[in-house]
Amino acid sequence: MDTLESGTLTAPGARLYFEVRGAGPLLLLIPGGASDAEVFRGLADELAARHRVVTYDPRGISRSLLDGPPPEPWLDTQADDAARLLDHVAEADEPVRVFGSCAGALIALELMVRDPQRIRLVVAHEPPAMGLLPDAARHAAFFDRVHATYRREGVPAALDRLRAVFSDRPAPPLPEAADNSDFFLSHVMLPSTRCVPDVTALAAVADRLVMAGGRGSRTYDVGRPVAVLAQRLGRELVEFPGGHAGYAKHPEPFAGQLTGILAGAQPALG
Repeated sequence: MDTLESGTLTAPGARLYFEVRGAGPLLLLIPGGASDAEVFRGLADELAARHRVVTYDPRGISRSLLDGPPPEPWLDTQADDAARLLDHVAEADEPVRVFGSCAGALIALELMVRDPQRIRLVVAHEPPAMGLLPDAARHAAFFDRVHATYRREGVPAALDRLRAVFSDRPAPPLPEAADNSDFFLSHVMLPSTRCVPDVTALAAVADRLVMAGGRGSRTYDVGRPVAVLAQRLGRELVEFPGGHAGYAKHPEPFAGQLTGILAGAQPALG
């Protein structure tokens, strides 16, 4: 692993913890759900051989402490934070590639819509945009029930109910600096699953978007929206090793495939 640098960036209402490792083209990794920068440690170590890799804890998660209210509106606040972090770590006019998974993929897509001059490529891995699905109303009602269970019975009962979107399998244990389940259920789950990307705006930059899913989660409810989005954008769905969190469970082959995608993009996009 190349030398790891860490720091804290002050933002309105929060202090954002981030890490930078490696050298080369700038690559931002955005975690989703209750995850923080730790979930990308293995992947980032692999990618650092060819990239300057930036990871961070989203506000309210682990080491990114809040100085004010929780992020609302969720997507705008998260995209503001990611853009602010890029302003801090990137050189002037430096092109940026972004990989985001789950809720992090929604943030990555929003960054592309906002600043297509700076964001040269986005790999969006299983964004939970349930509103794209033909049975969107059913899914919205399901997440409402999970949230109600959380408020009534607590975190374990809500997480147990949430298993349904993973084909009733328990969520795999993931590396993390802290348990963020409570914050996720309170402030991330509903706004992220209700978020619908701007398909019209994304269509204008579709040649710089990679829609990605896990081989092991293609039949899960959480893996369905990215297939719909790929179809609507006229893009091939690229399958990566593992399931919804394949980047954490299989970092070496996952990094190999991602590196190939990034390398293939650079001559045209650099």
